[in-house]
Amino acid sequence: MHVDTTPGDYGSPRDEQELAAAAEIMVQSYAMAPAAATTWTQRVGASSLRLMREGGHVAGTLVFIPMGQWYGGRNVPIVGIGGVGVSPVHRGRGTATRMMQNVLREARATGAPLSTLYPATQPLYRRVGYEHSGARYEVRLQVPMLDVSERTLSLRPIEAKDEAAIAANYQRSAQARQGWLARGPYVWSRVYAPRDGTASGYLVEGASGVEGHLFVVRKSLAGWKQELSLSDVVANTPAAARHILSFLGDHRSLVTEAVWYGGADDPLLMHVREQTYTVKLDMHWMVRVLDVAKALEARGWPSGLSGALHLEVEDDLFPENRGRFVLEVSDGAARVRKGGEGSLRLDVRGLSPLYTGYQSAETLRMAGLLDADDATVRAAVSLFSGPQPTIRDMF
Repeated sequence: MHVDTTPGDYGSPRDEQELAAAAEIMVQSYAMAPAAATTWTQRVGASSLRLMREGGHVAGTLVFIPMGQWYGGRNVPIVGIGGVGVSPVHRGRGTATRMMQNVLREARATGAPLSTLYPATQPLYRRVGYEHSGARYEVRLQVPMLDVSERTLSLRPIEAKDEAAIAANYQRSAQARQGWLARGPYVWSRVYAPRDGTASGYLVEGASGVEGHLFVVRKSLAGWKQELSLSDVVANTPAAARHILSFLGDHRSLVTEAVWYGGADDPLLMHVREQTYTVKLDMHWMVRVLDVAKALEARGWPSGLSGALHLEVEDDLFPENRGRFVLEVSDGAARVRKGGEGSLRLDVRGLSPLYTGYQSAETLRMAGLLDADDATVRAAVSLFSGPQPTIRDMF
């Protein structure tokens, strides 16, 4: 992996003219309507936008999103990257690569050990060290086929005072899921106010407090029919899951399907009597390890499992990540020190899917992203084993 590491003229927008240039890049990159692109830049805000300037002109833009991801039950700080676009007249000149190198330097400087994004194109991100590290799945549930009927809990519209309770209810579920986001304001804004319509929120409560919630966007289809798009749906108890499914089933006279995102391990689906739903890949997401030692120490590890792994890492962008590291895991935590035998050799790009548990060491060796003997591979498979990483949210 060879990259040009020239820093360039990179930073936040300086004035309204540069904000307008960022909006125009969104129009040219994502076929957004001009008014929608202007609204988007205003919603994101100058503090989150980053620009790449070349020859005195705005050549590229992206969104810088600090938040976290849950790995092994621990919240690992990340910088999410979204809205990457390059002006048509600056394409083919390495602008996107230079812009990504700059944002990775900034992200590492914040102390975040990881960066995560959804790729519109993969070669660009692989050039700077990202790799497939998880997936987002679309769930489609046939509402007329729902036969769940349980209302032992209460369900009411969400009010402004419920914001903290909703965040806690989501976290309770997310921290047990590999890869789910520890949401920040940017992602929460897309739950409450999604781009594709107005969300109505509902809270499910029991004697001990909030047990579930959902946000519903109603979409019109042909022939008076509707589709329910759920920008968030969380059930932390069986009763809450059954109540939410009962609520969705109450829409069967007009609604064809309820649609949400996550993975096949959604506990809601365990309460559906027949396989009247589909789960299909929506998009892969990619991770870039910014700090090898910090990333390995930040995540959680299986309790009761202990072992050591000797890594040798290559990284063209960050010299601090190059060399040999010893990973020692014990009692659900890890310690990393420099040195060791370097018996598991990989580029920083190959480390990402191993880290998240998306691909096993054996699979990565077969793909040519990892080099190690059989005993070392077996040790790595044991240490990094766990549920498949998914993300519910798009950013």
